[in-house]
Amino acid sequence: MLSGGPGSGKGTQCARIVETFGFKHLSAGDLLRKEVVSASEYGTMILDTIREGRIVPSAVTVKLILREMESSDNHKFLIDGFPRSEENRIAFERITGSEPDFVLFFDCPEEEMVKRVLSRNQGRIDDNIDTIKKRLKVFEALNLPVVDHYEKRGKLHRVGKFTS
Repeated sequence: MLSGGPGSGKGTQCARIVETFGFKHLSAGDLLRKEVVSASEYGTMILDTIREGRIVPSAVTVKLILREMESSDNHKFLIDGFPRSEENRIAFERITGSEPDFVLFFDCPEEEMVKRVLSRNQGRIDDNIDTIKKRLKVFEALNLPVVDHYEKRGKLHRVGKFTS
């Protein structure tokens, strides 16, 4: 698994890890955005949740991740941006019956994450100053306990604070 705040470089580094080590990249954010545009049963709820800077319910995200894992020929997965909360972590581990072997955490300064998100020009609905500020507060409040959990279990590998 790979963790870090919005704009910390997760997507960029995932591409490099996939290319080098042959993992199947599963971005929770990409899966959620894909679901929004597919007009599925979850699409509207996901869109509203993302617009508010909140986290999509764990069961929905786990379902999307599992669907991708089960449809893949690969058995090595790099899960990007999930779990984002203790509830996510517990739901994922309970539903899958496993926990990650290795967790990378990108510890990027907030001001750098804001700058990167606002300059990436990907046309994402959540790439605006109001939403990014909400997302960073949510990330700090909810994700740091997950980081602490994996650190205590000896699975967390922190990539120190860096700039572009």
